[in-house]
Amino acid sequence: MSVATHPTPPAPGTARKRRLPRLWWLAAAVLVMLAISTLRVVTGADDIASSGTVRATLIALVPIMLAGLGGLWSERAGVVNIGLEGMMVLGTFGAGYFAYHHGAWAGVAGALVLGMIGGLIHATATVVFGVDHIISGVAINIIAVGAVQYLASLTFVGLPGGGATQSPKLPGVGSITIGPLSDALGEVEEKDLFFVSEVAAVARALVTNLSWLVVIAFLLLFVTYWVLWRTSFGLRLRSTGESPSAAESLGVAVLRYKFVAVLISGALAGLAGGFLAMVASSNYRDGQTGGRGYIGLAAMIFGNWRPGGLLAGSGLFGYTQTLGLRQGGTSVHALLLAVAVLAIGLAGYQLYRKQVPLAVGILVAAAALIAVYAAIDVVPGDFVNITPYVVTLLVLAFASQRLRMPAADGQVYRKGSAG
Repeated sequence: MSVATHPTPPAPGTARKRRLPRLWWLAAAVLVMLAISTLRVVTGADDIASSGTVRATLIALVPIMLAGLGGLWSERAGVVNIGLEGMMVLGTFGAGYFAYHHGAWAGVAGALVLGMIGGLIHATATVVFGVDHIISGVAINIIAVGAVQYLASLTFVGLPGGGATQSPKLPGVGSITIGPLSDALGEVEEKDLFFVSEVAAVARALVTNLSWLVVIAFLLLFVTYWVLWRTSFGLRLRSTGESPSAAESLGVAVLRYKFVAVLISGALAGLAGGFLAMVASSNYRDGQTGGRGYIGLAAMIFGNWRPGGLLAGSGLFGYTQTLGLRQGGTSVHALLLAVAVLAIGLAGYQLYRKQVPLAVGILVAAAALIAVYAAIDVVPGDFVNITPYVVTLLVLAFASQRLRMPAADGQVYRKGSAG
């Protein structure tokens, strides 16, 4: 017996939620490109929209996006997965060990398998034994770091270029380049045409040295959306995160779906770690995840537990991180002006909602940002480094009122609770 698919009518006195037009994402992308083009012209920060910046942003956002996808699968089934960071750590070692000894794609498989092992531990603890999800996740993070450090000291010491904290250089998985198209787009980018050159830069980044793992990551994003929102399997899985008792009463094997979701979550987090070792870097290194598992969770929350929003959150963090690495002081200085303008727009929206105190506070913050922008020419390096984290926190703070997590997320469920 399957879960009913009939839509629930809105409660009396409530309006049906408006759906966005089908091509809203295209309009949003055009608006973003127009904003970046205008910012480049006004500030003179030419690197904020170059093909090199776009390519580096893809490298920065993919591991965050994959970790967030792992959290999405798990939490849509009602299991909080704080252990994503530890599963990423396991994936970095799996990629390092298997890629060095057996080749690049064996490294990808190794990252998936070791991440899945972390997911297996978390699923067993939370789904089978009913351990608190947060405690289990934190324990996995701690255990993974210690286990990987120990295994690395056993396997990489004595190898050429290896040591207790890093692996030898790893083979790459290959990349895609469409030479004639890349050259033509490069010529358009160099002409410095408003908006057109920025679009050419984005397109050039997508056809020049694009890693196969980047392609796979975006395919996984699409597959996640299709499976969870377009198949009966996904409907049943999401029902276990909304109302497991009701799902079980309709014949859904709740515990099985939760277990499978956490296994997939671990595999995706492991692949995120493998990406760091094989694409973002060329070897395994101790501590190279750098908290990206937690950032992936933040991106997932920013995206309201949906793939499209997760991609936007990952892109926001990846882009701001990339700006800090490429002409950091100048690019982040330009970003100050962009944030100030967005704050003014947000203040206007709050005034429209008659939230006057909040609007005034936002306007004061915008004025402070404009004053800082006018007072300095380059943002100091220490502030550049924390820009991605500050932006992520601000966005989450402003978006928190519109977020809705799965209703049964984090709850311990026992078989037969449906009565």
